[in-house]
Amino acid sequence: MATSSIFTNIRITDPKKAEAFAEALDASARDPERMPAAPVIPLVTDLEEIRKFMTVRTGKNG
Repeated sequence: MATSSIFTNIRITDPKKAEAFAEALDASARDPERMPAAPVIPLVTDLEEIRKFMTVRTGKNG
């Protein structure tokens, strides 16, 4: 099961390590270092632009 790894008990007995762990969680929540998997492609919603594109794509002249 893919979600089983997130249900793990963590035991930290050293107060300094516990503080460092909490700070790392806070920093991760504030400034996540994620990059999009793919660039965002803008959607075309204008009907005339869609018609032009489909005309060129299908080779119809109108």
